[in-house]
Amino acid sequence: MATPSPGYSMILRVQAPSSFTATSEIASAAATAGAAVTALDIVESHPDHVVVDVSCNVADAAHRDEVRDALEALEGVQVRKVSDRTFLIHLGGKIELTPRVSLRNRDDLSRAYTPGVARVCTAIAENPEDARRLTIKRNTVAVVTDGTAVLGLGDIGPAAALPVMEGKAALFKAFGGVDAWPVCLDTTDTDEIVRIVKAMAPVYGGVNLEDIAAPRCFEIEARLREELDIPVFHDDQHGTAIVALAALFNALRVVDKKIEDVRIVVSGVGAAGHAIIQLLKAQGAGDIVACSRKGAIHRGESYDDAHRQWIAEHTNESGFSGSLKEALAGADVFVGVSAPNLLDAADVATMNERAIVFAMANPDPEVEPAAAAQHAEVVATGRSDFPNQINNVLAFPGLFRGLLDAGATDITTEMLVAAARAIADCVGAEELNASYVVPSVFDPAVAPAVAEAVRRTAQEVGATVDASVPAAV
Repeated sequence: MATPSPGYSMILRVQAPSSFTATSEIASAAATAGAAVTALDIVESHPDHVVVDVSCNVADAAHRDEVRDALEALEGVQVRKVSDRTFLIHLGGKIELTPRVSLRNRDDLSRAYTPGVARVCTAIAENPEDARRLTIKRNTVAVVTDGTAVLGLGDIGPAAALPVMEGKAALFKAFGGVDAWPVCLDTTDTDEIVRIVKAMAPVYGGVNLEDIAAPRCFEIEARLREELDIPVFHDDQHGTAIVALAALFNALRVVDKKIEDVRIVVSGVGAAGHAIIQLLKAQGAGDIVACSRKGAIHRGESYDDAHRQWIAEHTNESGFSGSLKEALAGADVFVGVSAPNLLDAADVATMNERAIVFAMANPDPEVEPAAAAQHAEVVATGRSDFPNQINNVLAFPGLFRGLLDAGATDITTEMLVAAARAIADCVGAEELNASYVVPSVFDPAVAPAVAEAVRRTAQEVGATVDASVPAAV
C-alpha cells in the first residue's frame, strides 16, 4: 500500500456509544487500518452517544474505504459522513478579489469611480505607459493555460485545469505578493491563443504560461515574447530550469566539482529539458548528453522538432548515440525531467565518484531516491517527501515580483541565472550539505532575494520601462 499523504486527507464523522474508551478505540481502529490519524475532535456529546470527527491521512480512495469499514466494524459505531479535506479547500475556489481602497462614503466613491476616475483614464490615454503605475497592471500576472499538459494528468481541458491555476495564483500572492489570475482558454489553436493573450495584455504586467503541451508551448511563448511589451514566462520550462540550476550550483559545491568540468546527462528533451540545457550552456557546461525515449540526441540524425534539432547541434560533441543507461556511465550529473523508473541503483553505480542525481519526474522519479543514494552523493527530486525538493515555487513568485518592480518588458537569460544564484545563495555555508542543496519552499528569505536579483539585473540589461511615478501623482 502507498504511504498516507496529506493529498488524501479525510474527516470521518463518527457516532459512537458514550464511554471512557470511545475515542481511543476509534483512533486505534483507524491506525490499525493504516491511516495516519492527525486529530480527534468530539463535536457532539449526548447521554448515550458522542459524535467524533476523525481527521486522518490515507493513501488513496480505496484506502479511505478500508478505514471507514474498519470504524464501522466497531460495535455500536456508525460513520455518518466522510469529507475529503482536499475537496473542501477548493469549495468556491481558492482565491478572491479584494479592493485595496476603502469605499466608505460618496467622497471615496467619487475618486475611485466616476467622476474622478475619468481624469486617470485621460492620463493613461495620453500616456499609455502610465497604466503600469495607475492600474492593477502594476502588480498583476495572467496564469494562462489551455489544459493540455496539466501536472501528470495530461490533456484534461481548461475547466479541469482551473484548480491548478487557482493554486498557482494563490502561491503568487502568498510568496511574492503578486496578484495573479487564472486564464483557462477553451482552445488549443496556437494562433488563437496568441491572439487572445495579446488582446487581454493591457490588463496585465506579465504572463505566466502554464501546462501547455509541447511543442506548441515553444511557439506560443516565442511569439508572445516577440509581440508583447510585458514579460512572458513559461514556468514548466524556465521555472524548472531556474531551480534545477540553483540546486546544481550548491550540489557542485558539496562534491567539489566545477560546472565546466563535469559530464551531464539530461533525460527528457521536452519543455523543461530544453530550458535546463539552455541554462546549463549559458553557465559554461560543455559536456552534455541529452536523451529521449529513443536514446541520445546527436548530430548524426535530423529531427523534425526544431528544439530537438537545437539540442543536437549544441550538445553531445562526441556524437554518442547509445541509450540513457549507456550514457550514464562515467557521468558526474544526471538531470531527469522525463518518466518514472527508467534507472536503478546499478545504473547510478556506473557514474563517476561523488555523483549528483536530480530525478525530477513526478510523482514517481526516474530512479527510486533511496536506490540512487546508495551510489550518488547528492540526490534531489521534485517530491516534498524526500530531501532536496526542486520546486518551481522557489522561483516564479520572486521572479515576477522582481519583473513587476522593475517594470520589465522582457525576460533574459541573465535574469534567469540571477534568480538561480539568489535561490542557491539562500542556503548558507553553515547549512549546506548533501541533503540540503536548495532552501525550503517556506523560507521567507527566498522570494525577496530572487525579486531583488531579478529587479537589479533587469535594470542592468536595460529590459525595463521608466518606473517613475507619473507627474500627475
